[in-house]
Amino acid sequence: MPLSDPQIDETPRIAARLEAIDWRAVEQAIETEGHARIPGLLGAEDCRALAALYDREARFRSTVVMTRHGFGSGEYRYFDRPLPRLVTDLRRGLYKRLAPLAARWREPLGLAHEIPPGLEAFLKICADAGQGKPTPLLLRYGPGDYNCLHQDVYGAVAFPLQVAIGLSRPGADFEGGEFLLVEQRPRMQSRGEAIALRQGEALIFPNQARPVQGKRGTYRVKVRHGVSRVRSGRRFTLGVIFHDAA
Repeated sequence: MPLSDPQIDETPRIAARLEAIDWRAVEQAIETEGHARIPGLLGAEDCRALAALYDREARFRSTVVMTRHGFGSGEYRYFDRPLPRLVTDLRRGLYKRLAPLAARWREPLGLAHEIPPGLEAFLKICADAGQGKPTPLLLRYGPGDYNCLHQDVYGAVAFPLQVAIGLSRPGADFEGGEFLLVEQRPRMQSRGEAIALRQGEALIFPNQARPVQGKRGTYRVKVRHGVSRVRSGRRFTLGVIFHDAA
């Protein structure tokens, strides 16, 4: 059966992988480093199957050619409903485990909406705010392509964390194309990191900002992300964003 068939029961396999993760350590890494890496969240077969969906145009609601909008160079496609079961399971399972941290961030980030423990309840909040378009996406980069620093904001309701999962093998399928994270800290110069995202590895990072405890209380660190120039080959990434778009 094809990966996009909603009847495929991926849940036990994905649930087992998520349960094996030390989520307390993940939270600590996000709080201290501003991001967390989870190696091997997806196997090579899952990665290849997801990347192969890119050419199945009917599975997507829209395609964005980045040069047309000044976003960079390359393409990405937003999945249409029904989402591939694997994407649905990842989105639901990751949300469930990240929601406690996101809920603790709600007050210091000044979020007006609730962060319920389950994805379906959160998507209902999105829908009530006029945000009903699914946002999980596949990104495709070729030689010379890159993604400018940005934030994935699609409306007033937003989940403060998101996930990128590498589907291609750096050094084998492509060269270059490091994932970029830049933090803009108050009264300080920006701090940047370049991360070589391995195949199947998940990177969890803030959607717009994260709270940081300072000597005079909590302050907000603004975060943007992007991708450096791909020097050769082709790079595919799965983006898991938890809020829907207007």
